[in-house]
Amino acid sequence: MGGEAGCAAAVGGEGRVKSLGLVFEDERKGCYSSGETVAGHVLLEATEPVALRALRLEAQGRATAAWGPSTCPRASASAAALAVSSEVEYLNVRLSLREPPAGEGIILLQPGKHEFPFRFQLPSEPLVTSFTGKYGSIQYCVRAVLERPKVPDQSVKRDLQVVSHVDVNTPALLTPVLKTQEKMVGCWFFTSGPVSLSAKIERKGYCNGEAIPIYAEIENCSSRLIVPKAAIFQTQTYLASGKTKTIRHMVANVRGNHIASGSTDTWNGKTLKIPPVTPSILDCCIIRVDYSLAVYIHIPGAKKLMLELPLVIGTIPYNGFGSRNSSVASQFSMDMSWLTLTLPEQPEAPPNYADVVSEEEFSRHIPPYPQPPNCEGEVCCPMFACIQEFRFQPPPLYSEVDPHPNDVEETQPVSFIL
Repeated sequence: MGGEAGCAAAVGGEGRVKSLGLVFEDERKGCYSSGETVAGHVLLEATEPVALRALRLEAQGRATAAWGPSTCPRASASAAALAVSSEVEYLNVRLSLREPPAGEGIILLQPGKHEFPFRFQLPSEPLVTSFTGKYGSIQYCVRAVLERPKVPDQSVKRDLQVVSHVDVNTPALLTPVLKTQEKMVGCWFFTSGPVSLSAKIERKGYCNGEAIPIYAEIENCSSRLIVPKAAIFQTQTYLASGKTKTIRHMVANVRGNHIASGSTDTWNGKTLKIPPVTPSILDCCIIRVDYSLAVYIHIPGAKKLMLELPLVIGTIPYNGFGSRNSSVASQFSMDMSWLTLTLPEQPEAPPNYADVVSEEEFSRHIPPYPQPPNCEGEVCCPMFACIQEFRFQPPPLYSEVDPHPNDVEETQPVSFIL
């Protein structure tokens, strides 16, 4: 919340108003959203009787984009004509906190401390998140204005932080993002081979403080030593008078290991943490704040190979269950598709004991099945499955001596259970 709790404007001049302040009902509340109620008090302290015409409260919010030489006080008229600006209003509330009765022009306040409560509701229509950038801003404020006869108006202002909530649990923001690209290193007939990059993130929407797992596969078939990197970029776009200004800067980055020629590397969930940044602003017509996750490869002597995955920074965190419209099966297949990056091939199963133990030896170690008890005339317990454990001997050791000589085979042939 801009300003300090109970901030006051010291008033000089006539010496009758000692201070004029504005406090919110909940000073710990960091921000407000559409439809919420803003409440507080205007504090006035007077040392002598004060005559006033009115005491009003104003709440304003607007987006402004502007650039050009008009910001310079010495700019000429022709240079000022090159300046561009645009403005959109989102909030305009006026409340009368004290006014004279009908037929009277002024009100006389006695010396002492006075409190004037106020309360108003923000519009139910979506309000754009507060933001301040190089070529524009989205600002909201609450101002108390004191009108006095023969004296300029006196006022005190507090900033109002507004956030437009973005839920990352919507189907569009739960969709995985995957891109693949290949680049041939070298020029003309002196190519040294391609470098390929495939990158994926599990969903499009994340919140401040979350760590984004990055899945990537890099193959270096060139003759050069390459370095994979990843970064989060913020792009600010300003629109005014049909012209556009764009600012792009990096807010977080991570670096991988060098990859030699003829080698590959895999990122199986390499994390990149999102620092505290402004949430994505996608609903303002003159100021836009976008984010992207770039996975790129630095190649010596060549342009970098870059994949940009769209990213939305939200305010309502991921709940771990997905949206109501997304199926569990699709999420399961999405998660399992990347396990093949690290899991080895399934080892071959050992042979079945029945394949190496004769039927005769098998029968010597397995007792006959027990007969069910006689239940006539008495209450019997229910029949349960009985699993005989440790009935099989281990496979026979290797030996050059045939354990079943021919004379035995002639009198009692040996059969195997297949």
